[in-house]
Amino acid sequence: MDTRAIALQFAKRMVGHRNALAGKADDAMRVQFALHQASSALGDQQDAVRQAAGEVLGHWDGATSEQFQRRSDRLADQIRVTAAISTQAEKVVAGASSALVTGHTAAQRLIDEYVTKAAALLDAGVASGSRAALMKAVAAAADLEPRYMRESVRNVRLVKAELGEAKRKLRALEREIEDDGIAGPRVVRREGGGGATRPSGAKARKIVSAARGEIGTRESPPGSNRNPYGPTTYWCSSFATAMWRKAGVDIPVLPFTGDVYRWGQRHGKAYGNGDLVQNVRPGDVLLFGTGPQSPATSKHIGIVEKVDGDTVTLIEGNSGDQVRRNTHQLSSTKFYGGVHP
Repeated sequence: MDTRAIALQFAKRMVGHRNALAGKADDAMRVQFALHQASSALGDQQDAVRQAAGEVLGHWDGATSEQFQRRSDRLADQIRVTAAISTQAEKVVAGASSALVTGHTAAQRLIDEYVTKAAALLDAGVASGSRAALMKAVAAAADLEPRYMRESVRNVRLVKAELGEAKRKLRALEREIEDDGIAGPRVVRREGGGGATRPSGAKARKIVSAARGEIGTRESPPGSNRNPYGPTTYWCSSFATAMWRKAGVDIPVLPFTGDVYRWGQRHGKAYGNGDLVQNVRPGDVLLFGTGPQSPATSKHIGIVEKVDGDTVTLIEGNSGDQVRRNTHQLSSTKFYGGVHP
């Protein structure tokens, strides 16, 4: 009689735990290696962008060379940020891999310990030559399994907790990339000369996070303009300024979109539609229409969630009687300007 094989049958649930941990550990190690390669490749790409830009600017002395320099610097900086995030993600995954390997080792130890004890019981029953003694040994081996199984379950729960924390950290890093490079200040030109310094990355992230949390909120009842952000009237601007206030921007709730633009002008944060791609970034607001003069010319407003080339994703209040995410082209015929928080 192969008593170890019988003992392994009793331990099949623990074996399942061990195998699952082994499979996840292999997956985590592959991801870790891929992130390491990505981080290295991005570092090389950043160097290549800076070198190519330097070569171009060495032969270019024109009015638009400064703008090209800023854009190439911004691209190189975004690559650098992404590479740094990849490195951080690699460390997070390395921690998860370590937890999985440790959990797998613990699972194997439990199996080995249980099988050794259960097989010894079964061997003693077989050696007795008594059927009754053998049946008693089988029952004892079966009764021993739940204690080891409970410890195996605790082991799996500890590993899951580690993986849950790693998942939370990776999601936070993913949001940093989705925010389209809002970490760190950048000076932009605005109409009339001078510059406006962008808000801290933390403030912009708070604005975007607050706006995302409101997606799906509806006026009640529909068509009434009753909303949780300001007075009972058209409320896209009330929503936008309420989200800014939630993130710590010192601005009153302004129900009229044109007033937001004028607030930006007074505080040196407004920009026109001459170069939206260059100026706009997450956390800003964009103004729909032709100017801030009246509701007929300043028609709508949205919070910038993401910028991708000449496409912008906005989170907008009072869009179909609710807070919604919409995508638009960065067109000077659609937007008359924007405001940094």
